[in-house]
Amino acid sequence: MPPTVLAVIPARGGSKGVPAKNLAPVGGVPLVARAVRECLAARHVTAVVVSTDDNNIAEAARAAGAEVVERPTVLSGDTATSESAVLHAMDVYEARYETEVDVVLLVQCTSPFLTADEIGRVAGAVAEDGGADSALAVAPFHGFLWRTGDGTGTGDGTGTGTADTEANGGTAGGPGAHGVNHDKAHRPRRQDRPQDLLETGAAYAMAAPGFRAAGHRFFGRTDLILTDPARVLEVDDPHDLARARALAPLLDAEPSAALPGRDEIEAVVLDFDGTQTDDRVLIDSDGREFVAVHRGDGLGIAALRRAEFKLLILSTEENPVVAARARKLRLPVLHGVDRKDLALKQWCEEQGVSPERVLYVGNDVNDLPCFDLVGWPVAVAGAHDVVRAAARAVTTTEGGYGAIREIASWLLGPSLDGVPAGDRPTGSHP
Repeated sequence: MPPTVLAVIPARGGSKGVPAKNLAPVGGVPLVARAVRECLAARHVTAVVVSTDDNNIAEAARAAGAEVVERPTVLSGDTATSESAVLHAMDVYEARYETEVDVVLLVQCTSPFLTADEIGRVAGAVAEDGGADSALAVAPFHGFLWRTGDGTGTGDGTGTGTADTEANGGTAGGPGAHGVNHDKAHRPRRQDRPQDLLETGAAYAMAAPGFRAAGHRFFGRTDLILTDPARVLEVDDPHDLARARALAPLLDAEPSAALPGRDEIEAVVLDFDGTQTDDRVLIDSDGREFVAVHRGDGLGIAALRRAEFKLLILSTEENPVVAARARKLRLPVLHGVDRKDLALKQWCEEQGVSPERVLYVGNDVNDLPCFDLVGWPVAVAGAHDVVRAAARAVTTTEGGYGAIREIASWLLGPSLDGVPAGDRPTGSHP
């Protein structure tokens, strides 16, 4: 079975730099909700937990779809480490569900432009076979670093040293400055310099047993996951928050004209294999089949049901797994059908739904006849090239890793409450 990957988002209520920072809206969505949204849509992530000591943060986290772990006071002070919060959240989650976490993620909600893809790649670096013991998000860095004083980073405490001082006779041990990642006497071209990588502070992954033993986030083999430097921003003070709000219209995924609106869709019909799963089947020695599904998809489907969309699972496979998943989601299911398009057409007639108002989600060539029938054919990322070409929209998330949750966010907004992010009043909670 796939490893259990727990994403932990530490979010204290106290913040000296920006009061109530973790609830500060960026792009109309509180920082903590933005982090939850991306974690829920990330590959490999099994569950998302927000560790907090603040009731308002807890409420926003639950509304965004996360579980909440109440952080003890002893772990909520200014000197408490992120590692201590993650370890505590792991303990609570494992006790709550009587399970063991295989991989734990530390995701900071103060990085507002972290994406589900980046979280998934950091998680995969540890969760996949032959993976690392720990991993972190980094971005290419090309700056020249300088340091004043004796090279320890403390300088002489006066703040008066300059590059010109040292260039005209100062020394590294006294007033003046010296290069840290370069020799000031030789200024190599950017392409001739080794590539420096900046720790973004946004996402970390650790093998849970090794993390418990080491007590810190970097141990064993550590892999670096490259991310887009244009999206690296950490909110520590009001100026950072102002920049994040200014950048949000540019960096957030804007609702596209190519995506369906809520008023266009009456029914959502879902293929199963490769759409709600990663298209793999595990078979034990007795021939029993197992698949992996994503909790974020269940959350999205529940939100679509609350919003009174008509829903259906449609599959050619006649498999107890499909029926069991449908029961779990409280969805009607048609499986074991030879002609999915004919079954879908008949279902639409029975439900009184025009096929033009149906959103159908698929991944392989047996879904193409349904694509021809409905108004909104949607392919998941990773679908067959022919299917992607035939779709009106394609998710950014692969089947089995939160693609259905992503589609629900198209129709209901990122917090799945029916309000698109762009329509929220400033400061509102999701």
